[in-house]
Order: sequence, then C-alpha cells, then structure tokens
Amino acid sequence: MRMYNRMQNGLTKDQPLINLLRGWPNPSLLPVAQIKAAAAAALSQPDISTAGLLYGPDPGYEPLRDAIANWLSNFYQLTTPINLNRICITGGASQNLACILQVFSDPLYTRFVWQVSPTYFRVCPIFEDNAFHGRLRSVPEDDEGIDVEFLRRQLQQLEEDSSTNGQDKRNLKGSQPWRKIYRHIIYAVPTFSNPSSRTMTLNRRKQLVQVARRYDALIITDDVYDQLQWIARKPSASSTLKHAVLPRVVDIDRELDGGAERPGADGFGNAVSNGSFSKIAAPGTRCGWAEGTEKFAHGLSQTGGSASGGAPSQMTSTFMTHLLQTGELNKHIFTTLQPAYARRYYGMMEAIEHHLLPLGVTLPQSNRDVVGGYFLWFALPKPLLADEVARVTKEEENLIIGQGSLFAVYGDERTEDLERQVRVCFSWEEENNIPEGIERLARVISRMLEAQKS
Repeated sequence: MRMYNRMQNGLTKDQPLINLLRGWPNPSLLPVAQIKAAAAAALSQPDISTAGLLYGPDPGYEPLRDAIANWLSNFYQLTTPINLNRICITGGASQNLACILQVFSDPLYTRFVWQVSPTYFRVCPIFEDNAFHGRLRSVPEDDEGIDVEFLRRQLQQLEEDSSTNGQDKRNLKGSQPWRKIYRHIIYAVPTFSNPSSRTMTLNRRKQLVQVARRYDALIITDDVYDQLQWIARKPSASSTLKHAVLPRVVDIDRELDGGAERPGADGFGNAVSNGSFSKIAAPGTRCGWAEGTEKFAHGLSQTGGSASGGAPSQMTSTFMTHLLQTGELNKHIFTTLQPAYARRYYGMMEAIEHHLLPLGVTLPQSNRDVVGGYFLWFALPKPLLADEVARVTKEEENLIIGQGSLFAVYGDERTEDLERQVRVCFSWEEENNIPEGIERLARVISRMLEAQKS
C-alpha cells in the first residue's frame, strides 16, 4: 500500500493512502464462491452450457429475463407482475445507456439531454459519443430530488422557441417499426443517487413522468442501488429491508393514467429502468437488464451492435439465472451486502457527526428513514472550495475525495452550485479506514478555516 510521509508537530508520520473517491465494492464483498458454484452448475448441464456458449436471442437469455421479472415483481411489491417481454438483457448499465441512445435518440431531432445535477460524471462522455456535445443541460436538485418545475420551464421555453436546433422532424436515422425517436432525454439516479445520495420523492417521480409525457421525453433511470438499503439510524439489532420503499419511475409510467396504453399513447412509454448486477453481485460480470414497455424492450433488443453478435453477456446470463433461481443472490444481498454497507455507512456518519458537523459541514435529506447506496454528499463551510480542499487533503493527508466539480454536467453554466460540495464513498476502503479518512478531512478543513481567520 502506498505510504505518505507527513510532518506533524515536527514528527514524521507515515499514512497509508485512503481513497474515498473510488466507487467500487470492496473485494471482500464479492460473491466469489456463489459465482463459482453458479458457473459450475451452468457448465455441467449441456442444455444450459450449450445455450450459454452459443449466440443468444436478441432480447437475451429467456430464463434470466423470466427470473429477473419475478425477482423485481417481488422486490417492488408490484400488484401486476412484470411480463418477461418487458425485460431486455444488457451488458450493464453503461453499455446499455449507449444502446438506448443508438435506438431512441437522433442528433438532429432530439434536442437536449437533461441531467440531474450533480450527475454521475461518467455518463457525459456516453452522451457526447452519441453526438450530443454542447447539448447537455443540467437540472438542479432539492431535498425532494429533481426540480421538476425548473425542468418544465426549460422545456416549455424550448417549445416556444422556433429557432431551437432540431425543432423540425428531420433525423439521421432510418424509420423502423421498433424505433421511436424522442425529442428529449432525461437522465437520473432516483434512489440513493450517485453522487448526491438523495432519493427522489414519490410525488416528484410522478411529476417527472407527467412532464416527460407532455414534452415527448424519455426518462432513463439508473436503478442500480435500490437493493442496497438500510435504516438511517443505527438500530439496536440487525435488520433487513427486503422490499423497496418507493416504486421506480418505470413502475409509475407503467400504471399512471393507464400507462403506455392510455388513449393517444404510442406504446413505447416514457421511462426505462437501467438495471445492473454490478453493485449487487460483481461489476466484472458485465451483465444487466433494461425494463420498459414491451415495444421499448423489443426496440432496444434490435440495437445493431447487440443483434449482430447475439444478446450481450449470454454466458454470464446463465450464471446469474442460477443465482436468482436458487435464492443465492437475495441471500448475498440481505445477509452480506446490506449489513456490511450499513456498518460502513454508520461508521462514516458517526465520524461526520463527530468531526465535520461541528466545523459547519451540512448534509442533504438528513431526516430520511431509509438510506443506502455507496455515497455521502455534503457541503463544506464557507468560504472553503472543494477543489482546493481536495488538493490539500491529497497533499497533506494522503486522502482522496470527490470534489463537486467532478460531477458537473459537461458545459454546465451553474458549476458554482457545486463549488463547496464533496462526495465520499464508503464501499471501497477497508471498514476501519473510513472513520480515519473523515478525521483526516476534518483536520484539513479545520486548518483551512483557521488560515482564513488569520
């Protein structure tokens, strides 16, 4: 492990690197034995191994689609179970975002990509790769999540501006019965958001669907942290949350006012849920799913790059099917991941409450009953700026944190809203390093505040 030499009170002190920026699972939390058993089971049965090693059907391995549909129906406690034809297997959330854009957006007709700010910074290059450079727009958050009224005003202004680029019906992509080109794309992480850790309220989710329908927008939600949840205040005994607290945006779009089959609708819907096994199993599986209407899922399965080579992650799909059908994935989530991430969260929160809050640091949505995900997000006390604090913590404390500017929408004019914001991650570092990392950050903040006074 890399060590850092620091002078403190005239003494040299070696400090190991602590990385609170990296959003990966700690290696100790990877289900190695379970995936090994799943692979052995799949490869030892010729009917499964042959299907897994050949090209797969366009929508993906059917047993996995069925298993995911049943699993999600139970987790979200849906009154109408999910039909497997709403599910399309993907190569993970990032790969699938690119596929969604290839089928359902057009650089001439689709006007803008609207991203909740702060945003997951690695999605910006995906949008730019699909010819949206210069057309990424940010939508601020408050303690209920995305500011829907801000978004509504911006979209309405575009409707009234006849000079907006892409206003007409021209497009570069050919017309296909399985393709719909949306006028706008909206990207969000509604539950335990990366990076802000916020959860969008039910009311905001409904309002967002209504706005998307009004302005012909496709809402793409990364629903990758939903199962990683726990009680916000440390309970006296261990507890497990086996069902979602809120419906997904795609669930609301499915049911609200008749869903995609309501009068005047075209059947494609206005929301797609981007799911992944990266956070609940292992990122190296490169396997995920998308859920939308049956028309949407079929259209997504026709993405040229996927249809050409067969379904993504065909072999891995057989492993994930085994984990779902045997209950091993749920067991891993509920008995390993939830308790481990909860301990890490409580440890980080205790350190923040003890060391950072007295210095003037503030947290969003501090009154939630249920929290989760990988991250915490907070504002530094004025006049400190996150870029400078991040630089000093690395130089003086051998600590890496995520300064707010990392999570700005590309080209955003409102980056000043992020100048004092910091993201820290509790999933990667060893558990005992997490409070130490917060203590190091507190030392830097304290020194910098004292320097401001002198």
